[in-house]
Amino acid sequence: MANDASTVFDLVILGGGSGGYAAALRGAQLGLDVALIEKGKVGGTCLHNGCIPTKALLHAGEIADQARESAQFGVKTTFEGIDMEAVNKYKDEVISGLYKGLQGLIASRKVHYIEGEGKLSSPTSADVNGQRIQGRHVLLATGSVPKSLPGLEIDGNRIISSDHALKMDRVPKSAIVLGGGVIGVEFASAWKSFGTEITIVEGLKHLVPVEDENSSKLLERAFRKRGIKFNLGTFFDKAEYTQDGVRVTLADGKTFEAELLLVAIGRGPVSQGLGYEEQGVAMDRGYVLVDEYMQTNVPTISAVGDLVPTLQLAHVGFAEGILVAERLAGLKTVPIDYDGVPKVTYCHPEVASVGITEAKAKEIYGADKVVALKYNLAGNGKSRILKTAGEIKLVQVKDGAVVGVHMVGDRMGEQVGEAQLIYNWEALPSEVAQLIHAHPTQNEAMGEAHLALAGKPLHAHD
Repeated sequence: MANDASTVFDLVILGGGSGGYAAALRGAQLGLDVALIEKGKVGGTCLHNGCIPTKALLHAGEIADQARESAQFGVKTTFEGIDMEAVNKYKDEVISGLYKGLQGLIASRKVHYIEGEGKLSSPTSADVNGQRIQGRHVLLATGSVPKSLPGLEIDGNRIISSDHALKMDRVPKSAIVLGGGVIGVEFASAWKSFGTEITIVEGLKHLVPVEDENSSKLLERAFRKRGIKFNLGTFFDKAEYTQDGVRVTLADGKTFEAELLLVAIGRGPVSQGLGYEEQGVAMDRGYVLVDEYMQTNVPTISAVGDLVPTLQLAHVGFAEGILVAERLAGLKTVPIDYDGVPKVTYCHPEVASVGITEAKAKEIYGADKVVALKYNLAGNGKSRILKTAGEIKLVQVKDGAVVGVHMVGDRMGEQVGEAQLIYNWEALPSEVAQLIHAHPTQNEAMGEAHLALAGKPLHAHD
């Protein structure tokens, strides 16, 4: 059907990553006739080169750490090293299983899947494999790729991107990680668990700089204890090969040497040469500009995911894709509150948050109208059992709702679901304090923090 020139789809989607395939599945579910064009594999970056494989590596690293440190729990083990072939096999099996499941979903929903590189050819069509695919509406969802800096060539040898790092057949002895955001600290954490000597270089003054400053400082303290080195507040100048590795020079002249340089400064949109500008789509620095309903300035064209300047998170792509499908199907849609989206950095320890930072709250409401409370995980029984340290920090508008929840500690990503409800339902501390949290769980720390903020602390000092 896709090659039938007389066919006009309700929705033609360029890109089968998180945003694109979510729109395809939801659109088909709502009765839209959908064509999904993908040049690689459906699932995109998240499934094949991002979320899933990196978390598999991090879990393997967690197992390695547990083996090394098991004596503290009275369990005698011997750690013999990392078998990267076996680690990659485990990682690839996880990806393969999810990929097959996704392919099955695409087929069962009767989405017209077209493999090939598509290009926008008009406000209502895309060209792929020599055919023109017509649609009443087009969704741009072509995603992102790892970014670099001017003069810094990622060669896949000693200077690598996250894509290369996910396919390595060995554990590097040492590595410099350029970038202290989510991608950088996750790889630094996994590689340190594997036995690599790590130095992170971050031009801003903190690791994970978009998080609340308290979370950044807690992570930095934890990384120091783990032996992960980092240099903050000075930007990169150049990188050059040495006899057996790479040397990085910073703007202040300081140098670092290692076997590898991982460039982890973020991801940039895939939009060049795809016909977007030729069809009049408004853009900025390669990003496609959209309104709150993900619609571009061209009425028949929408865009979602890493291609637009919103949070680069797979679950944001899912939500944006669903929003577009439901809007086109005539359902009432609500714009996404991006502050209400949970964020998790899966390093050891994890960093999780939802809502706004204390600094942002003070900027919006005024410093005298903001209350912040920190609950130390040392008072939480399950966290003590796990031997993890960290905090839950709550940010509240005085006498009002909790507007930010910021957490650092092992498994804190699993607590962000309740935090999301607290923020998005504009809960008062007293309302959360009334809820009974299971004991002993780490989730109990969320309840304890709200008890303290409500003025009736239990396992916390007044």
